Amino acid sequence: MANLRFPSTILLLLLLNLSLFSSYAIRVNTHNLLEATLPQIPELPKPQIPEIPKPELPELPKPEIQKIPKPELPELPKPELPTLPKPELPELPKFEVPTLPEIPKPEVPTLPKHELPEIPKPEVPKLPELPEIPKPEVPTLPKPELPEVPKLPELSKPTLPTKPGLPIPEDHP
Repeated sequence: MANLRFPSTILLLLLLNLSLFSSYAIRVNTHNLLEATLPQIPELPKPQIPEIPKPELPELPKPEIQKIPKPELPELPKPELPTLPKPELPELPKFEVPTLPEIPKPEVPTLPKHELPEIPKPEVPKLPELPEIPKPEVPTLPKPELPEVPKLPELSKPTLPTKPGLPIPEDHP
């Protein structure tokens, strides 16, 4: 039976071989380039550029602007609103309210009060008395004494060198 993976493995090995060979060739070529000396190229003379005169623009006369006279508008008369007479409303006839007969108030029957019988209060049995338990006593511990730490000798504070004319900082002693 034929193995279908055979050509692909050969192609991968061939590609790996070629890449290793090309990296070795590049490394050798770069090493040779570093050791090779380049020939000295003589400096060419710099060409001299001729000076070109700056162009001068001619002075142009300032144009004169003609003054345009303001147009005079004719005065218009103020419009007046015509006075209108007050409108008069016709008088309405008086409305008479009819009188209604008195309606007697209905009588509400009185209901007898129902008396509820008194319910006797329930008796709660007394709880038995609990014996007194003595409180536990906490033993008192003696107060610990701390040893005295000797004081460190005081060191003088360093002084800052100052130049004449410079202000002294506020936090300086």
